[in-house]
Amino acid sequence: MTSVAGTGAVGSAEQLRRLQAVTDAALSRLGVEDLLRELLERTKDLLHADTAAVMLLDPIGSELVATAASGLEREVYLGVRVPFGRGFAGTVAARGEPVAIEHVNHADTADPVLLSVQLAAALGVPMISDGRVIGVLYIGTGTPRRFTGQEIELLQLVADRAAHATVARQHSLDQAAAHVLQRSLLPTHPPQLPGLDLAVRYVPGAESGVGGDWYDVFDLPSGHIGIAVGDVAGNGLRAAVVMGRIRSALRAYAMETDDPAEVLTRLDRKVQRFEPDAMATAIYAVIAPDLATLTLSNAGHLPPVGLEPGGAGHLTVVKPDLPLGADLRIARHTTAVPLPVGHSVLFYTDGLVERRGRSLVAEMQRLAGALSAGHSAEQLCTEAMTAMLDHDAPRDDIAMLALRRTSSGTNV
Repeated sequence: MTSVAGTGAVGSAEQLRRLQAVTDAALSRLGVEDLLRELLERTKDLLHADTAAVMLLDPIGSELVATAASGLEREVYLGVRVPFGRGFAGTVAARGEPVAIEHVNHADTADPVLLSVQLAAALGVPMISDGRVIGVLYIGTGTPRRFTGQEIELLQLVADRAAHATVARQHSLDQAAAHVLQRSLLPTHPPQLPGLDLAVRYVPGAESGVGGDWYDVFDLPSGHIGIAVGDVAGNGLRAAVVMGRIRSALRAYAMETDDPAEVLTRLDRKVQRFEPDAMATAIYAVIAPDLATLTLSNAGHLPPVGLEPGGAGHLTVVKPDLPLGADLRIARHTTAVPLPVGHSVLFYTDGLVERRGRSLVAEMQRLAGALSAGHSAEQLCTEAMTAMLDHDAPRDDIAMLALRRTSSGTNV
């Protein structure tokens, strides 16, 4: 294999026109796979090749996966994977520069890409986005061929355009999928539970988009009621997926014990075993069957705001243990607080109170002071958003859950 470099910028108007032919606006309406497939058809015709294909690097960066092809469709159907740094495509990705083979010696190669259709010559270029290789675009011919510097330059320009379009389209699709996942997991209306007035809010961040913030409320066979609010580090589809797994696991562990600390301990064990790169904060509380007591365990989360009838809001004193995914050796604790009739509690994530250049403690205290005792749960959510956002869209996503114990024993 020979590493090659272009012989200068493509200077002719004809070459620029030909490049535009494979990257025109018509492609912008296609999904990732369809976009790449159409681009490969045009590239193959443009460079008079017999085959063209794109292999994208998997999320962990260990293998290239056949994603789209023209003339090598079987690679995609079979899900061909090539280790990073090995074989033709793997070498292109590892070097981060064009590689050309003018005459393939099939007796000496075990490369599935080159052997699949008995290619005699191949040219591969890296797909690079933000300085990072995300895949490989390559063409092949059934007869030996010497690729010119201008052809190499042109294929690299196509790969650069393809990389940009692929990353942008994947980001857009990830955000859309994350929105759908959030909407399916975080219903806008909490369940109606006798004796409690409940309200929830979720608002995606203007800068971060959909993330891993979540809330949950459910009744348990023991008669207890489970309340959870948490925040998975990061944003986008991966954070939303991890959030969904954590939320489901917490529900399962809550069915086995009414001890919030034990639930979070088991959840932490699950996170560290099956989500080793994830980090999350969470607060889990159970309300006693008679609704008189709220017992909480805090995994590195922000303290909820409590409001007593006729009194001012205050930050509930709850011992903060380590976040989920940090250290299993540290024991978790519980805190029990009374929940008399008329008492309200607001749980929230950090997007509500974190502001650049401002004290987090001061912002939490400002939140507590902005809430009004005696208001409904829905009014508490509205007050909190109005007071803390200063009429601006939130930068980070926000999840909130408000509850108020009612005197009537039914929701209001």
